[in-house]
Amino acid sequence: MLLAGRASPGVTSTRARPTIRVKSSNYSENLIDSATELTPIRGEPPETRVAPTTITVPPNKTVIVADDTAFVRDRFATALLSAGHVAVTVESAPELLERVRADFPRIDLIVLDLRLPRADGVDLVRAIRKIDQGQLPILVFSGTIATSEEVRQLAGLGVAGYVNEYSAVQHILPALAPHLFPDNFNRRGSPRVLLGIAVAYRFGNTIAAALTLNISKGGLAIRTMSPLQSGSKVRVRFRLPGSKKDTEGECRIAWTDRRVGMGLQFEKVDSADQSAIDEFIDQHFFSNRKA
Repeated sequence: MLLAGRASPGVTSTRARPTIRVKSSNYSENLIDSATELTPIRGEPPETRVAPTTITVPPNKTVIVADDTAFVRDRFATALLSAGHVAVTVESAPELLERVRADFPRIDLIVLDLRLPRADGVDLVRAIRKIDQGQLPILVFSGTIATSEEVRQLAGLGVAGYVNEYSAVQHILPALAPHLFPDNFNRRGSPRVLLGIAVAYRFGNTIAAALTLNISKGGLAIRTMSPLQSGSKVRVRFRLPGSKKDTEGECRIAWTDRRVGMGLQFEKVDSADQSAIDEFIDQHFFSNRKA
């Protein structure tokens, strides 16, 4: 059991407050150099920017990280600890199931390796669902997926999404945040690819430049300390790695979190650009898989 003031085996906690990264191209660096935060567009009068949405700091969360590789467990635990959360690390399927039975009311998220020792792939998720009756959000490490059939089976079991187990520490929390705080986020359906490229976005008569956190078929997340209000309409421009042309689109701010940034949901994207985004996501989803 998780007891206040007493650390259980495999549980890491702190009281301090708080998918493989694709390298950016030279184009990304040039874009950052050419556009600074809130630069008025030439020939148009500057416009006062809407004040960022005030976000109440949410309570700490408890996350089970299940992987037989210490490197993966430690990195995810470090990222969670840095935000003041509790990380419960386990190394095998029996240990994971024991934790779920014992601590079910206190668990907020499970992140797991589908190939844990003494686990049988999708059957491990089925075993969890027999305990939690489908209530706990589960993320699966994308590198442990073997076939598209497993993806279909996991969808039927209500798996919330996938995350790259080799993500850099600074990208882990943004990938987990939509599942830890679902009320603050609009979760898009397709898997996310962690991606740090330059993106320029226009709001009213101002433009800003930032770096992306991740991208999916339905939108992208941007790292910024000054997020716009949810529901705001923006126009974005970025270039996917390996592409020779810019991708542009109209978006709506789907979620904001001043500790992370903001999420943009695509509302109008050229069909050719959308196809390029879809292909990029599909190419990276099963990269470096463990299975």
